[in-house]
Amino acid sequence: MLSHWVVLVLCCLGQLCADQSMKPQLAAPELATNNPTLTTVALEKPFCMFDSSLHPNKSYAIYLYVMKSSANTISSVVTDSSSKPLDSTFQQTHGGHLGPYKAASFDVPNCVSPPRLADAGDINKVSDVLKQYLFRVGDDGTCLYDPNFLDVCNPPLAPDTTYRFKYVLVDNTEGIVKDQTLWSDPIKTRKAKLPMKIDIWPGRRSGSMIVITSILSVSVFLLLAGLLASVFSALVESEDPSAETKGMSETTQQSELRPQLSSE
Repeated sequence: MLSHWVVLVLCCLGQLCADQSMKPQLAAPELATNNPTLTTVALEKPFCMFDSSLHPNKSYAIYLYVMKSSANTISSVVTDSSSKPLDSTFQQTHGGHLGPYKAASFDVPNCVSPPRLADAGDINKVSDVLKQYLFRVGDDGTCLYDPNFLDVCNPPLAPDTTYRFKYVLVDNTEGIVKDQTLWSDPIKTRKAKLPMKIDIWPGRRSGSMIVITSILSVSVFLLLAGLLASVFSALVESEDPSAETKGMSETTQQSELRPQLSSE
């Protein structure tokens, strides 16, 4: 009974229930902050989406396709004439400009026994929980330049660019597409700010930032004050020997003059 409630909460949280919408959705803010970023988009994995298409004793995989949004995106297909999924790459499609490319391949999420949402609050488990719930498009910054990389490449997305996404259910035995979602709603990556437009006014900073800045400023001041004091002390000490030598010479001269005066 408890597991059914967890599944229901999961579906509602990600808005992925099949009767509501069969399309990829942005990850909930509770699970992914600062989303999208300049070069990545975090999506909810397709929990409970393809249950009606799964059959026992069959092996399946989920493919994720990415394409830059345009008027033709909605009608873009991700299969060939024999219902086999396309293997088009980021390079072949110019980053999704010429058509959809495959950005990921992973196991079908377990709708019956998903990860426990309560574990997301455990610092030791949160990474694994998010990995099971979410997929971050554009998260691999090295695969394009690694000649030995043979897996599906998921390179960074372009900033300030609108994309659409599609999940596809593939039968691993037959190698054909069994089901698929609609293309997602348009999702735009963030725009990079010009350096002169970055707001550095202290009033826009958090309290912790102001405290840290103040502590660093005081520390630098004390360090400079200590350095100046050390230099001044060294200069004073370097002058003392000359003054002492001068005093000794004067004393010596006086002592030499006294015998002369007494003899006269």
